[in-house]
Amino acid sequence: MSDAVNVGIDVSKDRLDVAILPHGEVLDVPNNETGHARLVARLASEPTLVRVVLEATGGYERQAAQALFRAGLPVVIVNPRQARDYARAIGRIAKTDRLDALTLAEFARAVKPALRQPDTPAQRLLASLVGRRRQIISMIGGERQRLSGATTDFVRQDLMASITSLKARLANVEAEILVTIELDPTWKARMSILTSVPGVGKITAVALLAELPELGTLTGKEAAALTGLAPMNRDSGRMRGKRRIHGGRARARKALYMAALTASRYNPTLRDFYQRLISAGKPVKVALTACMRKLLLILNALLKHHSTWQAPQPDSA
Repeated sequence: MSDAVNVGIDVSKDRLDVAILPHGEVLDVPNNETGHARLVARLASEPTLVRVVLEATGGYERQAAQALFRAGLPVVIVNPRQARDYARAIGRIAKTDRLDALTLAEFARAVKPALRQPDTPAQRLLASLVGRRRQIISMIGGERQRLSGATTDFVRQDLMASITSLKARLANVEAEILVTIELDPTWKARMSILTSVPGVGKITAVALLAELPELGTLTGKEAAALTGLAPMNRDSGRMRGKRRIHGGRARARKALYMAALTASRYNPTLRDFYQRLISAGKPVKVALTACMRKLLLILNALLKHHSTWQAPQPDSA
């Protein structure tokens, strides 16, 4: 549609800069409930609105996105790298909040990224708890780093007490995560399926439930692309470059990496697959990445068919 309306929103902690195409209108609203209400009222008046694009900006976009979702507006949350790559592709070097909003609107119109389904309250709760767990782990890592450089007994003791306290808080958050999953029949069933696969522990399963809630509703190619595990061609003319993975949801990919390390030793299917690749001369990193992708496809298929892992039967003599 030539009159289709695409919107780009540049998100900061305190403000939303909004560009509306093809009108060329640019406005800004506070990044709070009052601003979200103004934004929804303005966009709801566009009968041919097809896409509202926001960047993932460390959580500052969540409340605005939820307000748009609740109003039934078509929302897309994109990786900031995609928008930067698009800006470079069109030769836009200058950077301001308003220009970034305009770039996102143009990106929406040209690329037509897939719309995102709104998170359920259960998904938001789990994502919040998993995010808090990640923050505490980061704080523990920071305190340990400072402990290694401490030069006085008082500072060492204070840092050790801080680490002990943070570990207790981490245990509380992890317990709350498991209780949250146990009390939700859907989460509980999905958790049971994921952890039935050798190599996938509770921490990996929780990370995948929070970071990749679409798992089980995707094709294999879609799942690989969403996690950045689909090899990208790097060919030009007669040159055939190395295939590399790129983009996708880094946190889900990290969880799969840790699971693949274990599965390549203890999961019979993944172990044999890994050994075949190593025997064929593949580098360890390449073999592990292939195991991550295979593990992802297995998990996606099990969730799709609501079935648990079945160990392969040994060949009969």
